Parts: sequence; C-alpha cells; structure tokens
Amino acid sequence: MTSNVILSDRPIEQVRQETIDTLIYNYSHAVISEEAFERRLDIVIASTDHHEIVKEVADLKPSEDEQIKQHRDTTFSVKIDPTAQEDASTYTAILSTTEKTGRWIVPSYMKCYCIMGNLKLDFTNAVFTSSSVTIEIFSLMSDQTIFVPEDVNVTTSVNNILSSVKDRSASIAGKQAPNIRLLGTAIMSDTKVKHKRTAKEQFIAFANQMKKMFDIK
Repeated sequence: MTSNVILSDRPIEQVRQETIDTLIYNYSHAVISEEAFERRLDIVIASTDHHEIVKEVADLKPSEDEQIKQHRDTTFSVKIDPTAQEDASTYTAILSTTEKTGRWIVPSYMKCYCIMGNLKLDFTNAVFTSSSVTIEIFSLMSDQTIFVPEDVNVTTSVNNILSSVKDRSASIAGKQAPNIRLLGTAIMSDTKVKHKRTAKEQFIAFANQMKKMFDIK
C-alpha cells in the first residue's frame, strides 16, 4: 500500500479496503489463522484511525493477487444498470404484508404506504437504475424493514410521531458510493434499516470462498 500522499490524508475508506484485501490475501494463503484474521478484521472495520487500521497488516505481505480484487468487486459492488426497465415505484401494505426481495429493478424514486401492515424491501441483490434512490414512506401503526447492501450509503429524514427509525446499516462505503435516501412520515411505527449479514460476516464468507478457490489448507 504505497502512496506519495501521507497516510492520514488518504480517504479512510480506501485505506480500510486495501487493508481488508491484505488480510483476505494472507488468510486465504494460510499466512494467518482464522482467529487472527477475524480479530484483525474486527479492528479494521471498527476503527476510524488510519494508523490503527494499517497497523493490523504491518507484518503481512500486501495483496498481489488480482483475482481477489476482481472477485471482491463482483461480490460486493452494487449492480447499477441505467438501461434497466424500472419495476413498480409504489408499494402498499394495508392490513397486510408486502415484500420485495431477490433480483428486482429499483426505480430512482419509490413511494410506500404502510397502514397497520408490514413492509420489507430487500436491496441486497437488487439492480439499481440510478446511484441515488429516494424512498418516501407514509407509515401508520406499521413496521418497515429495509435491507441494504454494504456498498451503499443511507440517509434518513423521516418525521416521527410516536415512532422510531433505527439505521443499523453501519455502512463502510465511501462518499461516492450509491445513496438511498429515506424520508416521509411515520406515526406509531417502527422502521429498521440494516444489512442481512454484518460486514464482518460477509468478509469472512468471501475470504473462505477465496481460500477454497486457492485450495490452500
């Protein structure tokens, strides 16, 4: 991870990703144990200090395998296709449950009505038509759960009346990553934004996939 720019001036998301790539490379090539990989990964994901992050790979060889980067980009990158035909932009759950999951086309603007119902929107494997998505909700005595990929940012500006919005997505995406904006009004309702799997779980699964691919015991 060489650079002419001093470490503290580099984008921390980029430093973090390079460090995680190095951890995955060394774990998948049996240089470090699974326990050490997970312990160091915890620190790298949680830290907001450049030096603390790179310290976790100071004794390791930098990743030189392009396969890891290519597979990581394929696995974690949000799928954006501006030419895709948008799915419906209005979703309603009135005294009922509405779910949108799997591989579906995400419009740039969505409106959701949820009255005494349950709404689940799962963007994990969805195809985005735009890097900016706005979700406007009106919720009355309802529950909304929104699953988002790791590589997106989420901003919320919902007017809550006896309600709560809990954003547990803890995104490690950079400032230029796709953005989902959640707005609207919630009355006596509960809205949760989260990942299906934590960042750690996804990186561990990916690292094990790479280890299996290299067939290193």
